[in-house]
Amino acid sequence: MSVDARAGQPAEESDLVDVAHLVTAYYAGHPDAEVADQQVSFGTSGHRGSSLSLSFNDDHIAAVSQAICEHRANAGVTGPLFLARDTHALSEPAWTTALEVFAANDVTVLIDARDGYTPTPALSHAILTHNRDRTEGLADGVVVTPSHNPPADGGFKYNPPNGGPADTDITKWIQNRANEIVRAGLSDVRRIPFARARAADTTDRYDFLDAYVRDLPAVVDLAAIRSAGVRIGADPLGGASVAYWGEIGERYGLDLTVVNPVADPTWRFMTLDWDGKIRMDCSSPHAMASLIGKREAYQIATGNDADADRHGIVTPDGLMNPNHYLAVAISYLFGHRDGWPGGAAVGKTLVSSSMIDLVADDLGRTLLEVPVGFKWFVPGLLDGSVGFGGEESAGASFLRTDGTVWTTDKDGLILALLASEIQAVTGRSPSEHYADLTARFGEPAYARVDAPANREQKAALGKLAPEQVTATELAGEEITAKLTTAPGNDAPIGGLKVTTRSAWFAARPSGTEDVYKIYAESFQGPEHLAEVQKEARAVVDAVLEGA
Repeated sequence: MSVDARAGQPAEESDLVDVAHLVTAYYAGHPDAEVADQQVSFGTSGHRGSSLSLSFNDDHIAAVSQAICEHRANAGVTGPLFLARDTHALSEPAWTTALEVFAANDVTVLIDARDGYTPTPALSHAILTHNRDRTEGLADGVVVTPSHNPPADGGFKYNPPNGGPADTDITKWIQNRANEIVRAGLSDVRRIPFARARAADTTDRYDFLDAYVRDLPAVVDLAAIRSAGVRIGADPLGGASVAYWGEIGERYGLDLTVVNPVADPTWRFMTLDWDGKIRMDCSSPHAMASLIGKREAYQIATGNDADADRHGIVTPDGLMNPNHYLAVAISYLFGHRDGWPGGAAVGKTLVSSSMIDLVADDLGRTLLEVPVGFKWFVPGLLDGSVGFGGEESAGASFLRTDGTVWTTDKDGLILALLASEIQAVTGRSPSEHYADLTARFGEPAYARVDAPANREQKAALGKLAPEQVTATELAGEEITAKLTTAPGNDAPIGGLKVTTRSAWFAARPSGTEDVYKIYAESFQGPEHLAEVQKEARAVVDAVLEGA
């Protein structure tokens, strides 16, 4: 990927989204139900798009909300629906549309008691808290967020009673039904005006912030952080965790500074990401440039994306690669959580670093390697058979100290706090701990690149069979495996992973762009990694030529 010349530089006025235009387009635009790019499409984490491209507007959200009501009825979900939103400009209008539809369908909806923003992990925590020890009247939830996506984007994600991202069977049904509703001109949508919806007997309040923050000592050792006096800088990156970080610091007496307490839907305070766009990616050194520049002021500095389901960890050494921090977190947690089940596994997506494999093996723990998507960790986190689930895009969650479920969705807040716990308990930073791991196991080089692919080619890549790959060597090493299903659960990976003794690559199509992604890693250094990437591109291109 070529890096824009302005990457890492502060945003300028010309980079900012016109919020009024964006919101007007949300209400004024109407999608063409026969155009694929204007249809409801659930990826790995909900429906995303922009009102400016007719891919996320009032029609879509009304239809999806109605479809969720129908799904709830079919599935026998009769408890409350928790409704949350982040700080994107389209989140407020989409949240409003959803409430109007849910109220008209007599769904009991719990909205934030403080009328504030709600991180994804706080929504998952609320669902699981309500459902604990229940067999009837189970709750579910919706969080209105496109995660770290640019300011012009909107997103809408459904979490069923297990508290995590809905699985493919559910999202496919909701997607198809929503598109059917749009195609029929929204005639099946039940809806009442917002004032009536907000005042409805079925609309109630829930203090997401208090419930989540009050419970944090059950999952992170805040007393150790306070006793050690760890100097923490927390940057919400203008997202839903803004009020949460201030409350955490004050309630638990931490030496914690909220680096930027501003929520602005233009994100004018951000530095530009690798492609010159504003993107709240807390794992990107370009988007995190401002916080990285403050690294000497804090022992641990952290960032979260707009819905706080991702984490970025900055030490005096700089921003940690997400794979590096995941390996450190796993090594630390499984050595410091005596209440966890002895058989609890380490969960990783198959595009995450093999350093995690080595750490899991060293710990004597089972490795659960699954396709991309946090939904694959939900059953294990729910029953305690997976102690930690993480993915290379800086999303992870782990069990409470007693070995029971905390959240079944990604939780950037506890991963950020864990970095300070590691500093407090060991007296050394997570980056220093990663140096220890590389001294023991070697230092891998890891990268992801994108390559063009049209709709037909992406479909072909998603349906690959191992025998279609005829190569027997990769970058001078014998190929040891050609995988199209994940080793941990035999689920289709929607692409291909090829491994050798010291390296691997994985290729999978993007769910939102006309590209495919190549992830690669080598324990022989950057030059060997470049060779792996080059040959990976050739292997995939050979398959795609016939598509």
